[in-house]
Amino acid sequence: MDKHIIKVENLSKEIDCNVIFDNINLNISEGTICGIVGINGSGKSMLLKAISGLVYGSSGTIKVFDTIIHNGKFPENFGVLLDSPGLLPQYSAFDNLKILASINNVITDNQIKDTLKLVGLNPDDKRPTKKYSLGMKQKVGIAQALMEKPKLLLLDEPMNALDEKSILHMRELILNLKNQKVTIVLTSHNKDDIDILCDKVYKIDSGKLTLVE
Repeated sequence: MDKHIIKVENLSKEIDCNVIFDNINLNISEGTICGIVGINGSGKSMLLKAISGLVYGSSGTIKVFDTIIHNGKFPENFGVLLDSPGLLPQYSAFDNLKILASINNVITDNQIKDTLKLVGLNPDDKRPTKKYSLGMKQKVGIAQALMEKPKLLLLDEPMNALDEKSILHMRELILNLKNQKVTIVLTSHNKDDIDILCDKVYKIDSGKLTLVE
């Protein structure tokens, strides 16, 4: 029997009388990759934020690792990339990640450097991230999501601003994480990303979430 890492039950949400989610349900099994697709503004990013505990539904429940996410409760053992990476522009990539890592204090400097290498960045690059290209900043954001070796990854458009070589590398990295039983939820406008990476794909349209056959 599949172990469900994420359970969304009867989730509804409205913002200024606009229906974002209309009684949606979603189960995501351990070690699988789930793709969320839909037009801009359909609610893809909002769903990832809801699973992250950053926003709440008007009704319904979200469970992550069997814990209900509500009232300031965030999932444990998860990494997330939402919107554009929120980097401190005056600091290097390593220093940005070291500052974030100090919150939980569970990884070493060498582990941070290894994660930067993993996403294709030089951990000894001293340049401030304000001098980075958009693609390099995106890689720092992905490294931030990966560095504490989470069992759940939520990735909103992870391939944004990446060149073709980097996209191929990130696809390989994501599939390797799946093989390590990491559960991954991602959004992408790129059909190839969805087709290559995802075990299941759901579409959000007019507040409804449906499985894409």
